Amino acid sequence: MATLCRPSVAVPDHVITMEQTLALAREMHADHPQRDLVLRLIENTGVRTRHLVQPVEDTLRHPGFESRNRLYEAEAKARVPGVVRRALAHAEVEPGDIDLIVYVSCTGFMMPSLTAWLINTMGFRPETRQLPIAQLGCAGGGAAINRAHDFCTAYPQANVLIVSCEFCSLCYQPTDLGVGSLLSNGLFGDAVSAAVVRGEGGVGVRIERNGSHLVPDTEDWISYAVRDTGFHFLLDKRVPGTMEMLAPALKDLVAQHSWKIPEMDFFIVHAGGPRILDDLCHYLDLPPEMFRFSRATLTERGNIASSVVFDALARLFEEGGVENGAGGLIAGFGPGITAETAIGRWVGAAPVAKVVVEVPAAEKPVVEAAVPTR
Repeated sequence: MATLCRPSVAVPDHVITMEQTLALAREMHADHPQRDLVLRLIENTGVRTRHLVQPVEDTLRHPGFESRNRLYEAEAKARVPGVVRRALAHAEVEPGDIDLIVYVSCTGFMMPSLTAWLINTMGFRPETRQLPIAQLGCAGGGAAINRAHDFCTAYPQANVLIVSCEFCSLCYQPTDLGVGSLLSNGLFGDAVSAAVVRGEGGVGVRIERNGSHLVPDTEDWISYAVRDTGFHFLLDKRVPGTMEMLAPALKDLVAQHSWKIPEMDFFIVHAGGPRILDDLCHYLDLPPEMFRFSRATLTERGNIASSVVFDALARLFEEGGVENGAGGLIAGFGPGITAETAIGRWVGAAPVAKVVVEVPAAEKPVVEAAVPTR
């Protein structure tokens, strides 16, 4: 069974608060006919702070798609190595032990993928397989975990490195004035994360089953329009209600494993917005406390796309984990509308000691990490 080990997460040092976001919306869209609605929607997200790779004033400028994509590549190369090193350390493996790198990002484009650069610069073997995932959006984190599980099922002694790099602020489009676009401007944040899935050994979530579910005829609910100015995010007003359609798929996957959702011990899910979590409580008959890690991610970092599940899982580790054998669910939701879901048990729980890892300035700030004591 493959074990998803402790993630490493880092966020940029430029911060925008809810108050700043609302003030900007009032100033920049004073004449918008639905300005008051947009302000209420942003306030209702519960997002208190978000982190950006650039200062706010630079984020609001659009120098062109080419310039933004160059910045995406430069920031990825500056920030990813640090989280990779820490993820490898958490899993107690070396670069030469990794057999597959899964790179997840929907906010910039590189070809070859950043996986090739990582292999060439960080000591991974030339034989290391590469799997870039771009077009599953926020569901990409869950998909990466599932593909890593599949790989370790096929090759039981293999190790997989997952990297998620999301600079959502580089997709800001000043000319997009629809309610969905303006809401997104107050919801998404930037983050980089990494985690190792070990085919043998490791402390974390031992994945036992995974699944995918697509809601028919919802392709245009979450999408990108690709134009001269880059990616234009399109968000349908029906998206917040999708848990009514996806909750039965989560129940079915758990039932296939002869488990029952109310009896499970932890839930790590993508927090696209507060209603997602509220509806999951309702349709899965769970108390709000079960989604505290995802809600904390949303509150402190906003929707960080495919990195949400890794940030929420890191918070479970920071809390000290759960009892050995405790069952849980991990799920990412994104375009399609797609759910990528895995279920498994906690293994190898150990006491934790908090440490702060010092890294080069380009990789700061680093979230406080907790590592198992030996």
